[in-house]
Amino acid sequence: MSRDMHSYLLRFLILNLSLLFAQISIASSESLGSLINQRLSIMKSVAIYKWHRDLPIEDLDREQLVLNLAVNEGLKYAIKPETSRAFFQTQINAAKEIQNFWFFEWRKHPELVPENNTDLVKIIRPRLIDLGDDIINALANSNTTIRDQIDVNGLSIETIDLLQQNLLIIRKYTNQLDQILGSGILRVGTTGDYAPFSFKSKDGYRGIDIEMAKDLASSLEVELVWVETSWPTLMSDFREGKFDIAMSGISINLKRQREAFFSNAYQVGGKSPIARCVDIDKYRSLSDIDQSATRVIVNPGGTNEKFVIEKIKNAQIVSHQDNRTIFFALINDHADVMITDAIEVRVQTNKHSELCATMPGEHLTYSEKGYLIPRDIIWKHYVDSWLNQRINDQFMKQVYAHHLEN
Repeated sequence: MSRDMHSYLLRFLILNLSLLFAQISIASSESLGSLINQRLSIMKSVAIYKWHRDLPIEDLDREQLVLNLAVNEGLKYAIKPETSRAFFQTQINAAKEIQNFWFFEWRKHPELVPENNTDLVKIIRPRLIDLGDDIINALANSNTTIRDQIDVNGLSIETIDLLQQNLLIIRKYTNQLDQILGSGILRVGTTGDYAPFSFKSKDGYRGIDIEMAKDLASSLEVELVWVETSWPTLMSDFREGKFDIAMSGISINLKRQREAFFSNAYQVGGKSPIARCVDIDKYRSLSDIDQSATRVIVNPGGTNEKFVIEKIKNAQIVSHQDNRTIFFALINDHADVMITDAIEVRVQTNKHSELCATMPGEHLTYSEKGYLIPRDIIWKHYVDSWLNQRINDQFMKQVYAHHLEN
């Protein structure tokens, strides 16, 4: 093939890619403009509801709640809070402008006020929240014009122009560490159902990883915000960007590693069985356990369930949804054996005299625990450096001792 032909094909490819990206940008922009237009169009219904109940248009507490939700949702997409806040503040001002327009019209012509047939709390606000989330999603992928796509009665050209200006100044963080430092917030995902690492009671979260999360936030000089997750939803919550790091006694495995980074391992162990003490001689090996009369209890979504599904072929598998009460199910004879991490076996046998390790000192698997983090090498380096210091200055050893002994 000649050099001229190569050059022609290259120009052709570049031109087509440019057209494709332009189409994607326009589609993204149209989507964002359409969503904003939908959200602002609902303001007439809001005005109707408030008019019939003699409610004020301005609700500063509600505005602050909406802004906080927008900022938090924006962090899932690395949007800088000051820019998402400015953009949504302009939308709030636009919403009030539209409502004021209709109040003005109805004061002149009360006979034109529509009947109220929509509930603000049950119908309108949930729809507004959903649209707000959709707008943030579109906002993360669009910074083009929306001016020509917004057409709502009562909205001034000046406000539409301001929406456009605030869209163009939307900025995103380049890495997770900068986001945490810039926002002043560390979002930690935790399940709250796995002692000794993370356990939630009426007094709040406690456990090894809870103490470590507090120390990590302190090292960053930022506020710690807990994000509740679960074993079945851990990776979907991760993909949605709900937290900066997950700290909950999470086992490092290759399936999770395909999507995420892990910190360096901070605990090494493996799976081990636990049963009622009166039955320990029945379950001294995996083959003893895997009998048709045995009921093996599992909590869904984690590595315990994965191990049981892979290794147990004959015993009955009993699924128990609440990991906080699973050991009571064992004590109360709703199952015979649970296979879980050896460290949890240690905690639960110390806590419940009825329960015993059936294979003390032995592990059925090898596993390591680490902190689950996004694929951001800068953030991973920080977490690893902090963790290395806390292991070597004995802080983690003290935390372990406290939660294993109590």
